[in-house]
Amino acid sequence: MFAPPDFADFAGAPDAVPEAAPQAATLTGSAAQPTGDVVWTKWYNVHERHSLSEFKPEGIILVIASVIFLLHIFGTRANRAKARAWIQAHAPVMKREFASVGFRGVPTLDADFDPNSFIKEKSLFEFASYATGRQNVAFMDVKITLAKRFNPFLHYIEHGLSLITDTFPAPEEAVEATIYPFDGKEELTLPPSAGGVDARPRDSKSTYDGFVWAIVNKSSMQRLRDERYDVSLTATKDNSKLPEWLTIMSESAEITDTFLTPELIEAVTKAGDLFDYIIISDQPVEKPTRLEETTPRKRVFLKYRLPSNNKYDQFLPLFEHFLRIPDALVRDAHFRPEVLKRVRATREAMIAQIKKAIEEEKNEERLLEKEKAKKAKRDAELKGLDAKAQKKYLEKEREKELRKSQKRMTMRG
Repeated sequence: MFAPPDFADFAGAPDAVPEAAPQAATLTGSAAQPTGDVVWTKWYNVHERHSLSEFKPEGIILVIASVIFLLHIFGTRANRAKARAWIQAHAPVMKREFASVGFRGVPTLDADFDPNSFIKEKSLFEFASYATGRQNVAFMDVKITLAKRFNPFLHYIEHGLSLITDTFPAPEEAVEATIYPFDGKEELTLPPSAGGVDARPRDSKSTYDGFVWAIVNKSSMQRLRDERYDVSLTATKDNSKLPEWLTIMSESAEITDTFLTPELIEAVTKAGDLFDYIIISDQPVEKPTRLEETTPRKRVFLKYRLPSNNKYDQFLPLFEHFLRIPDALVRDAHFRPEVLKRVRATREAMIAQIKKAIEEEKNEERLLEKEKAKKAKRDAELKGLDAKAQKKYLEKEREKELRKSQKRMTMRG
């Protein structure tokens, strides 16, 4: 059989030779190892594609954050250590004078308590303590204000602002203690005796005459007079018994003679120029704007700045004398009628000023209401008129105002 000439004859073509299959993965799933001919590119070599210089901003941020974190930790610990140093130095005196110290509400007079439990952290730079359970004293509050060591940037900003303007006082580390005497109101807080409240002897009441008296560091005198209403009622007078850096602010010389004792002078002098003030007051700190705010409220204040070395031996006599001032008030603060008359005259003058200010404010409110009523009546009249009548009404109103202004000018001339 013959094939056509244009038909290819494949009968004699050689069979195809199969190519070698690539080496398969093993049954364990591991691929074949690359041969020495494989070249690792930069895609795989990260150290060739990147360098540490590319992460410089992140590194700076990390360092700054670490510094801020460490300053915060160390500053917080330093403030807590300073507050603990104060309470550890003053706790023995507080335990002797008060039946209960701290915020637990349990007796601490004869109990063995950790002094650190007598103080409470209100914020990272403010700490507080509390004491109650003493004759003639309802309770005492203590506030410790420290530097913002946990945020030195803010601390230095506050210092800088205090140098530029008086609006921002310089930050200081100080303790402020406030005693609230009973002033004859024991029955409001103490349980009645076996015979009832009325069975208590009259002499057991802790009443005393109200007044304002202070012994003040002269560096704080002007600021106190500007910031405190009660101190502004006093007269300032130096005393020959005191060092030159101290002065007396009092409503009467007789009051000064009664409370400027040798023990107080010695305690204040020993405290040194870190002492700020002791104030005995029955008036509000803020200037009253209403008659209800003029009600006497008797308190005793102490303030002194904290030493940098946390040594408080020089302040303990002052603090102990401060705690015993209520006893002296109950015993000695009963003055002659002439002294009390001068004290009352100052208060009555301030009350008269408040009454006058209140009356002027009421008059202004009445005038304002009268003007509002007059304007409402005018608007109602205009609304009921047509356009021509409104124009005539406004012209008449302008002529009236013009005549009034001319009359005032004539009277001035």
